[in-house]
Amino acid sequence: MKDLYIAESVSEGHPDKLCDSISDAILDEVIKQDKNSRVACETLAHGNKIILAGEITTKAKIDYELIVRQKIKEIGYSSKFNYDPDTVEIINTISNQSPEISSLVSKAFDDNKSLGAGDQGIVVGYATNETENYMPSHYNLATAIVKRSAKLRKEGILDFLGPDSKSQVAIDKSDKKNHKLVRVLFSTQHTKDIILDELRIILKNKLILPLVKEYGYNEDFDLLINPAGTFHLGGPVADAGLTGRKLMIDTYGVSANHGGGAFSGKDATKVDRSAAYMARYIAKNLVANNIDSEVEVFISYTIGFAKPFGINVWLTDHPENRDKVIDLIEKNFDLRPSSIIKKFKLDRPLFSLTSNYGHFGREDIDLPWEKIDKKLVLK
Repeated sequence: MKDLYIAESVSEGHPDKLCDSISDAILDEVIKQDKNSRVACETLAHGNKIILAGEITTKAKIDYELIVRQKIKEIGYSSKFNYDPDTVEIINTISNQSPEISSLVSKAFDDNKSLGAGDQGIVVGYATNETENYMPSHYNLATAIVKRSAKLRKEGILDFLGPDSKSQVAIDKSDKKNHKLVRVLFSTQHTKDIILDELRIILKNKLILPLVKEYGYNEDFDLLINPAGTFHLGGPVADAGLTGRKLMIDTYGVSANHGGGAFSGKDATKVDRSAAYMARYIAKNLVANNIDSEVEVFISYTIGFAKPFGINVWLTDHPENRDKVIDLIEKNFDLRPSSIIKKFKLDRPLFSLTSNYGHFGREDIDLPWEKIDKKLVLK
């Protein structure tokens, strides 16, 4: 019997990811000028319109149109793909943060020297020892496909590709020591001057097979490339995009739960983002210290309070150790929002680095919550 694990990913040109990129680019520019800013920036993309919404309270002077157009161009859209950054209509409806929320964040009810959580929320952190980056193997491959395709496109090696693409992989893990690749699906936007059959052959030999070999999988798998046919129109021209609609792709695929809060466009006072980074840091350090082979950490917060509402963990090998592990977390990790910001230095512009290809398990960028620097012993 097969034990299938399936993951998907999307490229930076996907309309939802375009919106994540714009929201985080605005966030970074705001924080660069004023690290004490409060930012919750949402982006909607549809057709030839970009709509900015949300709440930003800052001393920074921001040229929103410039940031939006630069980001669209950076991702790779142009008139060649029917989406010209110079002619996109930008509608800005951003307002200030609610003064009631602001007062709750500035001073916590239970600790006046600390920041309070700006809202109630639940965050989840996850780690597994099945890979070197402590991420699910199927998630790693799905992400690598869209990331490599963007790299080859930008380098001009596959210049017929458009910015919008999706991947999906299925891996059979019934044999824990020998995972078998069962199926790969890759759909990508492309120019009209390449024949579909030629596109499939090139992508198989230049993109998919090299990655499959690199990740050490078998080559006898089912491969689907643009199974629906041609894919000329992509991005917001073909489909609407919205900030925070790719939560599972941002985190661990479907291998772990998700608290429901989006990351992009939010400054670190929003526990949806900062505490999710802390939860990942905790889970990764627990696994790295051999507390368990697979750990899921749950932390919940109450609006206006610095200390968590509750903590829980799921352990794969030794669920009987749950209470001991919770105690270990409480004694070794400071979960107050202000402490998380200080530890990871989240009052600086680093968030655009995370907009695409995941917030966790990244080996191409230095993210502070990915460090393994805790010595933990379960007594």
